[in-house]
Amino acid sequence: MSASSTPIHSTPAGTAAPTVYRMLFAISIAHLLNDSLQAVIPALLPIVEKNLALTFTQVGMILLVMNLTSSVLQPFVGYYSDRKSIPILPPLALIVSGLGMLALAFSGNYYFVLAAVACVGIGSAIFHPEASRFAHLASGPRRGLGQSIFQVGGNAGQALAPLMTILVFANLGQTGAAWFLLPALLASGILLYVALWYRGQQRLKKATAAPVTYTNLNKRLIALGLLIVIVSVRSWMNAGYQSFYQFYLMYVKDMDYANAQLVIFGFLFAGAIGTFFGGPLSDRFGKRNLLIISTLGSLPLTLLTPYVSGFWAFPLLVISGFIMLSSFSVTVVYAQELLPGKIGTVSGLIIGLAFGMGGMGALVFGYLADLYSLSFVILLCSFLPLTGFMGFLLPKDKTLREWAH
Repeated sequence: MSASSTPIHSTPAGTAAPTVYRMLFAISIAHLLNDSLQAVIPALLPIVEKNLALTFTQVGMILLVMNLTSSVLQPFVGYYSDRKSIPILPPLALIVSGLGMLALAFSGNYYFVLAAVACVGIGSAIFHPEASRFAHLASGPRRGLGQSIFQVGGNAGQALAPLMTILVFANLGQTGAAWFLLPALLASGILLYVALWYRGQQRLKKATAAPVTYTNLNKRLIALGLLIVIVSVRSWMNAGYQSFYQFYLMYVKDMDYANAQLVIFGFLFAGAIGTFFGGPLSDRFGKRNLLIISTLGSLPLTLLTPYVSGFWAFPLLVISGFIMLSSFSVTVVYAQELLPGKIGTVSGLIIGLAFGMGGMGALVFGYLADLYSLSFVILLCSFLPLTGFMGFLLPKDKTLREWAH
């Protein structure tokens, strides 16, 4: 066997199962509930910052702990699930996240907050790779659409953060986090239903699995590394706007608290809509093309974000979020096609790294905000879409199809 090829096992395209929409929507709802738990963390930041008198660096550290626990563990969980899938793990993961919410509600110490946040990150790390395998199998031949349905649930859950701040935490304070044990338990029940279906599909799949061989392995790995860089920078940009633009609007542009939260909600909700449309568009126009367009297409808008104020901040962030995150699900599917048969591993790398690198970016941005200013951080974020030019170095979709044959 040559050094450029590696055997794997997957189901041949000719025997691919049809798209199972009821499972895709069930997984998407569970994804929404899971990521709404994670969204509690940035939603609570303004309250925890005041309650514990935190610096912006400490605010960034909270996000870093949550995201790194998820990021570091996800590829390992994904690698293990590729070797031996354990469908019961996602339901258990949501219970762990729910317990983290309960602990967060009553944490009166900065280090207890970090420990509670770590539980949420660990739950997410266990949930995402195996849930991605569920979604991949349920997608059948429509992988772009299937991944979009799965990911739009997660992005919608993240978009709930500003609304939770206004409707829940502004009234109940930090203890309001305890209520999020309920969606955790609901998501666990939904995932148990999906896991039972998936286990039955696994038995059928084992009977039809056939060996497949990688070609151009070195080129695939280089492309995967390049994709990880692009995803990481996109995550820094997303973390910068999600976590610090609210402070920028309040402290620099004198916007009131509720309106600043609505701007961030518009940014995240538009990103969720962009995520949904990105998958079907990539099926038609190409994944590499959409990745480039979504990143560079947001640049003219992000360059204006340091200078707008008042009403104009809302439409600018909404349009930016829609364009910027339209490639969110596309990058996952593109990575899966780079390394077919390693669904859990590449999903853990791309989705997990997105959270982890976003947390690293939040820590760096928090430090820079303390060292320089919030204005400097937002100005830096506005230039990050320039990394879209790196997308031209990725193999075209046609090239990936040629490698597959």
